[in-house]
Amino acid sequence: MIVKNYMDVNFAKIYEDMPVITASIQLIQKEALGGPVIDQNNILLGWISEQECLHVTTQFAYHNQRIGLVQDIMRKEVLSVKADQTIFSLAEKMVGPQPKTYPVINEDNKVVGVISRRRVLKALLDNNF
Repeated sequence: MIVKNYMDVNFAKIYEDMPVITASIQLIQKEALGGPVIDQNNILLGWISEQECLHVTTQFAYHNQRIGLVQDIMRKEVLSVKADQTIFSLAEKMVGPQPKTYPVINEDNKVVGVISRRRVLKALLDNNF
């Protein structure tokens, strides 16, 4: 069981020059808790979460403050996993305070998918019951 077989390849594609509101819409449409920030070549640049989007959207909705860009609020240090990593090793990493979702990258640091705790749990249950 490897990550590649369980990752979501239909993830929200978020770009650093995208308005946070647009990124928020992308996350909502994909029902994602967060998503990788990529460049035009799918190279991983960062990560943005619903929580960060919610903060910016709240500031706009209640205080009419300017809408920021993804690059203004994205996290640049991102934990990622490789497509050939085992589900078991990822499950061990996900127990505790680690992120709930990870970008899956290839050897060129290109995002090829995302994998969440839910998908890892499903993989374990599908293969053990």
